[in-house]
Amino acid sequence: MKNTGGRRTARRIAASTGIGAVVASSLLLPGTAHADPTREEVEEEIERLNEEASIAVEEYNQAKEDHEVAEARYDELEEQVGDEEEKYEALKERVQKLANATYQSGDMDSLTNILTSDGPEGLLEQNADITYLSETQQAQLDEFGESAERLFSLKDEAEEALKEAEGALEEAEEAKEKVEEKISEQEELLTQFPDADASTEGANDSGGQSYTGGASGSAGAALDFAYAQIGKPYIYGGTGPNGYDCSGLTQAAWRAGGVDLPRTTYSQAEVGNRIYDINALQPGDIMFFSGLGHNGLYAGGGQMVHAPRTGRNIEVVGLAAYWAGQFEFAVRP
Repeated sequence: MKNTGGRRTARRIAASTGIGAVVASSLLLPGTAHADPTREEVEEEIERLNEEASIAVEEYNQAKEDHEVAEARYDELEEQVGDEEEKYEALKERVQKLANATYQSGDMDSLTNILTSDGPEGLLEQNADITYLSETQQAQLDEFGESAERLFSLKDEAEEALKEAEGALEEAEEAKEKVEEKISEQEELLTQFPDADASTEGANDSGGQSYTGGASGSAGAALDFAYAQIGKPYIYGGTGPNGYDCSGLTQAAWRAGGVDLPRTTYSQAEVGNRIYDINALQPGDIMFFSGLGHNGLYAGGGQMVHAPRTGRNIEVVGLAAYWAGQFEFAVRP
């Protein structure tokens, strides 16, 4: 079994952060003469960085999930290695007895070399030349060689998969932290201007609201849960109960509605039927934005409940001011 999730994650990280780093450095490059940025330029840069951050955190979530899968697979393979080692030792003991018996009979030939051969390939090559053994003895030697080969293969597979996932997780965490630093720098610049973040217009993040829309059933339960989280902080990789990231909130909300969603925006985008017309949305639909880097629950009436980004709380926001222009599609679990 090959764990390719880590490799896919690493490729996505390179694609999603490489260009962004160049664009970000072009706005304010130390040692270069530039006119001071306007408020609008700073806000645009923050918004762009927030989109980049959304992608980075989902890459981190995916890498973390891949790593957990690789760890579980590693533990599973370790158990198999232990079982195979026991089998290997038992077979080795039988082969040693066969070698001793052959020695005592004076018919050493190539049998002794079997126990000192370099790995299963050499063993099997020698085995092919031992034509005087009984079928049972030959089968024992074959099984011994095959067990050794399985043992080495299992160890290599477990170590390779876990190492790859660990590397991808480290890359994703570094990318996430770099974007977060850039956002902090730009928000510090924004303090020089009156507050005007286009993405927050119409937002309401007062704590613990109740959903009063018309959705019922699973969608209604999902929105009831999401509204009860309003005011809790956005937390990178958060799955509750003290805070959530965007996909963590949608996952927890729909779990309350009896639907088990996967962890990341990329995976959640593959669940259920897609709706591309924003006017055809129904309450509870999961809306996706910014290259699948962000999602939230449609609440009806042109509003969405979501976990926006670092430094902000879970909120209800109007779509018309900003989010409608970023909408890609929705899914209906």
